[in-house]
Amino acid sequence: MGDVYSTADAISAFGRSPMLRSIRDGLWQRPVRGVVVTHNGPLTPAQQEQVLLAATPRGAALGGLTALRHDGFRRFGADRPQLVLPAGARVPHELEAEIHWSHFLDDRDVHPRRDPRRTRVARSLVDAASWCSSDRLARAIVIAGVQQRLTSTRHLRDALSRRGSCHRRALIVESILDAAGGVQSLPERDAAAAFAEAGIRIVRQRRVQAKDRRFY
Repeated sequence: MGDVYSTADAISAFGRSPMLRSIRDGLWQRPVRGVVVTHNGPLTPAQQEQVLLAATPRGAALGGLTALRHDGFRRFGADRPQLVLPAGARVPHELEAEIHWSHFLDDRDVHPRRDPRRTRVARSLVDAASWCSSDRLARAIVIAGVQQRLTSTRHLRDALSRRGSCHRRALIVESILDAAGGVQSLPERDAAAAFAEAGIRIVRQRRVQAKDRRFY
């Protein structure tokens, strides 16, 4: 946990009176209700995420593009931290985050041992595609996740099957099928659509041997 504690954990670790005295003297801070940070300086991005998790009910996890950033996803990011809470959970009003709720946050969809606590890659991609601002961006996110070899289309299908109803479900299914067929980017998908409209059949990702016996 480092410098970030829930109030209950801070009392357990340091005692109520020392905690309150450190906050009163300005040595420690309370960025949101129920959370104590054991220094008085600016919070790092990692500490800001820890504050979000400490302020929300047990079972909450970083999700979507915020979770994907920790797993190496490139090119896309969220304007605000994205967080998934157990269905029905209450959240402090002062949190600066994009909040979502879900019935499906067990070990199949959330890393049980990763720090910070976050959804697994396939679930994060499905959520990010569902939450984003446009259909085109949703397609790009799903295809990029497979193209960057962060997950497989099988894991994406599994995650979507457990996700329940969600925005853009049909489009996400279509994007998973595109990725399974070898599409690695939106321009490639657009070109394939143009070829198909012209009646031209294309084959993707086929191995070809050159005259020097090198394979491409």
